[in-house]
Amino acid sequence: MGDSFKLTLIASIVWVMIAPTVWAQEKSPLNKVRSTEQTQSKIRELSEIELPNTSAQYLVQSSTPSNQENLGGKVIPITSVKANLTAKGVEVILETPVGTQLQVTNRSAGSNFIVDVSGGQLRLPSGEAFTFRSSKPPAGITEITAQNIDANTVRVTVVGVAALPTVELYDDDAGLVFAVATTATATSPQQPTQQPQTQLPENQTQPTQPSAGDQPIELVVTGEQDGYNASDASTATKTDTPLRDIPQSIQVIPREVIQDQGAVRLTEAVRNVSGVSLAGTSGDRGEDYTIRGFFANVYKNGFLDDYYSDRAFRDSANIERIEVLKGPASVLFGRLEPSGIINLVTKKPLADPYYNLSFTAGSYSFYRPTLDFSGPLTEDGKLGYRLNVAYENSGSFRDFVNKERFFIAPVLSWKIGDKTNLTLEGEYLHTENPLDRGLPVIDNKIADIPISRYLSDPRNQVVVDESKTYLTLNHDFNQNLSLRSAFRVTTASETNNRFVIQPIFATSNNGTIDLYNSGPFNQYYETYFLQNDLTGKFNTGSVKHTLLFGVEVGRLYQRDQGVTGPDQLINIFNPVYNFSYDGPYQTLQNTTNNTNTFGIYLQDQIAVFDNLKLLVGGRFDTYHSETQDFLNASTTVTDSDAFSPRVGVVYQPTKEISLFANYSRSFNPVNGTDKNGDAFVPERGTGYEVGIKGDFLNNRLSSTLAFYTVTKTNVTTADPSDPTGIFSIQVGEQRARGIEFDIAGEILPGWKVIGSYAYSDPEITQDNTYPVGNTLANTPRHTGSLWTTYTFQTGALEGFGFGGGIFANSEAYGDIDNSYTIPGFVRTDAALFYKKDRLRASINFKNLFDVTYFEGTFLRAANPAAPFTVQGTISWEF
Repeated sequence: MGDSFKLTLIASIVWVMIAPTVWAQEKSPLNKVRSTEQTQSKIRELSEIELPNTSAQYLVQSSTPSNQENLGGKVIPITSVKANLTAKGVEVILETPVGTQLQVTNRSAGSNFIVDVSGGQLRLPSGEAFTFRSSKPPAGITEITAQNIDANTVRVTVVGVAALPTVELYDDDAGLVFAVATTATATSPQQPTQQPQTQLPENQTQPTQPSAGDQPIELVVTGEQDGYNASDASTATKTDTPLRDIPQSIQVIPREVIQDQGAVRLTEAVRNVSGVSLAGTSGDRGEDYTIRGFFANVYKNGFLDDYYSDRAFRDSANIERIEVLKGPASVLFGRLEPSGIINLVTKKPLADPYYNLSFTAGSYSFYRPTLDFSGPLTEDGKLGYRLNVAYENSGSFRDFVNKERFFIAPVLSWKIGDKTNLTLEGEYLHTENPLDRGLPVIDNKIADIPISRYLSDPRNQVVVDESKTYLTLNHDFNQNLSLRSAFRVTTASETNNRFVIQPIFATSNNGTIDLYNSGPFNQYYETYFLQNDLTGKFNTGSVKHTLLFGVEVGRLYQRDQGVTGPDQLINIFNPVYNFSYDGPYQTLQNTTNNTNTFGIYLQDQIAVFDNLKLLVGGRFDTYHSETQDFLNASTTVTDSDAFSPRVGVVYQPTKEISLFANYSRSFNPVNGTDKNGDAFVPERGTGYEVGIKGDFLNNRLSSTLAFYTVTKTNVTTADPSDPTGIFSIQVGEQRARGIEFDIAGEILPGWKVIGSYAYSDPEITQDNTYPVGNTLANTPRHTGSLWTTYTFQTGALEGFGFGGGIFANSEAYGDIDNSYTIPGFVRTDAALFYKKDRLRASINFKNLFDVTYFEGTFLRAANPAAPFTVQGTISWEF
């Protein structure tokens, strides 16, 4: 324990029951000695366990009184729940980061033995609240749970099958031990126990190895999870790996950050991560990002979520957390830009009933009711569900722009057996909103007109319908071998039954610009992906291995149809919205595309020593694409393959510090041929990264500092030997270098913080089209963010909190030609919130000082950000 003064409260529960008449006469042993691997301590006598409707109180003394005095009576976080089967029964361990005084009250009710621990709260090191439940309790016990029942009390409940257990109280250097004794233990103490498998939930660390004869027991952690500092993530390795053991920069945005900031859009959440910038919105229809200067790849539950499956802004209603992995990541995810990925992890069914109704209202007629329901559907808890629904109706600071959307995401989970789980998850999104390109760029400057000015036909309405279905099977063959098989199918359509007038922003001296006249269009997309991951754990001598073997098969289909007509005109200073839809019109596009992908990969996480870990992996991909152009009666075929390796190392000189380095590659197919008819080879990305990760304040606060270089080669550029300027060659090269820093966690009880800073230098290093040295578009040289909240823990203001933050960008170039710039900005946000029991109310003030700034570009246009807005939310849990 050292200076950390860790107190461990251990509830030890044994397997069979004694009749109530025997139970009433039982007394705890007075002078037993309990052995552990480190210490032996005298057992404190426990007074006779009372019958129902009576209770007894015990005071657990800290081994360091001076540390108790410094705590000032604040609620102590219980940061870990572990469970081990022993020769007598099962130990449930509740750990706190520091020694303290905890008051223990026990009582009985029927066949329930209940222990209330005052002065503590179940909270993971990240600050996330949780509930512990033994999904596979030992014989004679129906259920074991540990849960928060109020702001400073944890209740441990043991439910007997037929009778009430007896209890012994142990006291050693680890803390307090509750032993629930039964006749089966007394009559057959040598009876071998079964060896159930260990199944750990997300955000839960691996239990320590039990002492001789102990065995792990299956755990389930349920309940709404919150907190700013996540302890692990699955995106980087496809296994639940502690962040400190991952030799790559990865940041996690938990649900509580999204909630505290009032982030309805993904854009508002990822701004907390260093090196991530909004590149554009495709006419206010969706979001595109850059990471380290290159286009970012968005995933959901490990599946690619590109324009084939997402045609609108992603909804946050069913998002549990966001994991951002930086650098080339083709080793596990296939065809990608060398930037990294943004992986959205959705909410899953909870073991306990949970119901949340929420309503948000804000500036510009913004209204958004949501519901989040979850719980078991059967008495045995084997069938569970979760349902998230959101409806949104809003105006905008932009003239004539009104939006409406509906989102629903049901989930069903089925525990087929002790080792097999099946999850069926669905999503449906319907949106209607105008196509809005933003403000035009004229004479290489963003037009000096009000940011509210809309330069298109107000009658334009783009309709998007998206559906996603996931089917995931998890099976444990044994505690060292498991299989995950996941299938996803998506459909997406984008239509406009009217003629569309949208800006193309041609330069004009008098402020008159051309508008592109597009007729009704129809875009339809389908995707099918199947992933199979087999994970095995084994040792070679003292070296531990976690081996992952995976296969992924995908198919994508796209159909685009549209027409075009004569351009229209509009004056940006004095717009008149009187457009003509007279012809002639002609078919602009009529194409289909079919793409097939296949990938096979192997990865080994190697623990050479406890403080030295290696990560080695490689993936081989094939890509086949056929595009049919019905206007030109032509077919374009693209075939490519690539091998993508990754090697990483983590060295941990102390428990708090991790030094890491990695090398990784990526690939991205390129359609088309050169002038000789030879097909283009894939673009390749190569990344090098070194850094340091730190866990401080007893793992409540974590940080990452990384230095990186990423290079993309085989970029197409003009062929200097082609006088027509039609053909390209692949000699272009782009490189990004930079420094990133991220920090997140809880400094003091109730005081949480998340912040970032990035210095980015992305540039063209070789090209025949653009000047060498040009900066890549939509990547500010400097970006930073700092958000912090404080919640009162005690007293009259208990449950009340406030927060605020700043988000800053330096100027950036709006295009790769560096012809115009996007001004830098500093935006300030603030929040007030109150939570008591089941009620939570909050007010978010966004862009508090009404700063005018722009977020991303599209061609010769810039997207203005919203001015000062107020957003209020009230939610009720029951």
